[in-house]
Amino acid sequence: MAETDRTWPESARLVAVTLDQSSIGRPNAEVEHEREVAIFDLLERNAFALEGHDGGPYTLHLSLADDRLVFTVADVESAPIQNVTLSLSPFRRLVKDYFLICESYYQAIKTQPASKIEAIDLNRRNVHDEGSHLLLERLKGKIGVDIATARRLFTLLCALHWKG
Repeated sequence: MAETDRTWPESARLVAVTLDQSSIGRPNAEVEHEREVAIFDLLERNAFALEGHDGGPYTLHLSLADDRLVFTVADVESAPIQNVTLSLSPFRRLVKDYFLICESYYQAIKTQPASKIEAIDLNRRNVHDEGSHLLLERLKGKIGVDIATARRLFTLLCALHWKG
């Protein structure tokens, strides 16, 4: 069954998301804003469930360790439930491309015509979509998420990965 077709129980959600401060580089204003918006949007609406676990809602702490993305999943009282780790290797090209396109986008909005900005933004969204689908695929069998949740988690992966 595709994650978009899945019926999500009310408890299959995140109620808190934190990022490991030691994993975060020196963010610029745009990266900080994207991170804040992604966390806000993620908490407003998400679908998140540990596969094989009946619990929820969950809290999530994201960090980077040994070239891996670490999902530390806990209950609402922060009692640890499970760590899920994903290699960052499959994401390297996408994250690099995403940052290059974002940099072009932020430069373009200062001086370029709307048509140029729209073209860059379309490319940015395409790379973001590709990263979101890859994250969805890599989480399969470990953590169930819908595509909207995967999109916001990919944004946070990028925010953690960016070292300034």
